[in-house]
Amino acid sequence: MIKAMFCPISSGSSGNCTYIATGGTRILIDAGVSGKKIQEGLETLGVDGGSLDALFITHEHVDHIKGAGILSRRFDIPIYATQATWEAMEGSLGTIARHNRKIVYSGENCIINDMCVKPFSIPHDAADPVGYSVFADNIKMTLATDLGHITEEIRDNITDSDVLLLEANHDLEMLRNGPYTWALKKRIMGDFGHISNIAAGELLASIMNERLKHVFLGHLSAENNTPHLAYDTVEAILNNNNIYIGRDLKMDMALRYSVSMPVTF
Repeated sequence: MIKAMFCPISSGSSGNCTYIATGGTRILIDAGVSGKKIQEGLETLGVDGGSLDALFITHEHVDHIKGAGILSRRFDIPIYATQATWEAMEGSLGTIARHNRKIVYSGENCIINDMCVKPFSIPHDAADPVGYSVFADNIKMTLATDLGHITEEIRDNITDSDVLLLEANHDLEMLRNGPYTWALKKRIMGDFGHISNIAAGELLASIMNERLKHVFLGHLSAENNTPHLAYDTVEAILNNNNIYIGRDLKMDMALRYSVSMPVTF
């Protein structure tokens, strides 16, 4: 019997959405692609959109909220976000029923049925952005993207996860030599932008323990990264720290345009 499932439906600068389920609860973290695309992704997992219990938002950027309003209205789903995120995104969501407007607070647990969802603060150029750890039946599943730099709060909250979706947004050389304006390059490389493949690998190596068995690398830039480059860069850093994929953990890329292979417990 499956106790929990973790599955990225879409991940990247084009849009982000992750499905997490336990025995009695089904949620999405972010809805950054169209409602139609999300429903189609759920259907490949055998999940009806009307069975979702909640939608959690990390922050108000469009690649995280594009389909949130339509899903909430179509299926009467509550949306959970920090107060400042609500204030920043409500003009983009359309009308949301009052009973579906829910507030979360960084560091405070949110209980939904048999699931405990804990938001934690992340440094990003948004109103009040968070990552999320989800706990159920002694399983910890964590999503941490849009990380301008690594803080102790991030490190503490991703440690001891069983499965982790971690940002590997860009290759530094591709970004520096790419087509973006210098202002945009500085924003991405800055303390409130996104972390590189190297930073992701170094973070992963530093928190690796015997509990962490599955990692997804996600939120890749379409212009400044490639899946192979991200994977190879992180793998090389892990190997240099005597951590080996296949022996110590499984690592996959969270797919940009299609549903990734689910991790089940």
